Amino acid sequence: MSSPSRPIALVTGANGFVGSALVPHLKARGYRVRAALRQACPGAWDESVVIGDLNSPVDWRVAVSGVDAIWHLAARVHVMNETETDPLAAFRRVNVARTAELCNAAAAAGVRRLVYLSSIKVNGESSTPEHPFRPEDPPAPADPYAVSKLEAEAAVLTSRVDAVVLRPPLVYGPGVGANFARLLDVVRKGYWLPLGAIENRRDLVFVGNLADALCLLGEHPDAVGKVFLISDGEPLSTPALIRAVGDALGKRARLIPVPAKLLHGLLSLLGKEAEADRLLGSLEVDISTLTHGLGWRPRYSLATALAATVAGA
Repeated sequence: MSSPSRPIALVTGANGFVGSALVPHLKARGYRVRAALRQACPGAWDESVVIGDLNSPVDWRVAVSGVDAIWHLAARVHVMNETETDPLAAFRRVNVARTAELCNAAAAAGVRRLVYLSSIKVNGESSTPEHPFRPEDPPAPADPYAVSKLEAEAAVLTSRVDAVVLRPPLVYGPGVGANFARLLDVVRKGYWLPLGAIENRRDLVFVGNLADALCLLGEHPDAVGKVFLISDGEPLSTPALIRAVGDALGKRARLIPVPAKLLHGLLSLLGKEAEADRLLGSLEVDISTLTHGLGWRPRYSLATALAATVAGA
């Protein structure tokens, strides 16, 4: 007697940083993974379909045909040096319009679940130690990217598909780029950093923990129609993170205790106020709806996650 066919998981952005971690997790759970790609490329998925440039309308019918669940990761991401004359319109075109199209196609095809990867930036740019971000907080998006992610969430949650939203903070892991990659490089080279006096609390999430939670949200019956926040559950101050990175690298972190107010003022004078806020401010999230509500626990500890990140850098 032949075995039943495996359920099909559609992953958009399957060749991205998070998608590359999610695909093997889904396959390990018994899914046949179909990657929706802007252009053909090799990968660990079982099959793929080219959907083209997300700046233009997409015909999702072939991509969603026969699919059991969708993990929608593809997006126009936050950029430091914006070149668009109308950034909000550019973000809406990819993050909102394409998401709404996907939801409509999924509903017409009878897809049972859609998991949307959003961003903690929907909650805002910084939290307080007394009030970490929670899913039920009033949204406070501060830039066009965050506005578009909030609008995409609304499109997902009001669609005719059983949908779930997950908002991660900064994601790190093997192959990470941007600011985290620069931090690894600076600590590896032994540079002195004027961050020793900072007393903040920031949450991060390892890409392996994020992929594990995404899988759960695609299956758990109590997740439907809800927004969840995620982290490793180990908030750190900026200097504590730098020391942890140093430990993972086998290097002594070199920190100078410059007062936070002075550092913020200097960075602001240099036109780097946003960078100052990330280095000096707090961003802590309450993940109890995920841990207590669905029984999820981070699979990888901070030490294990940083070791894997360093090994894959």
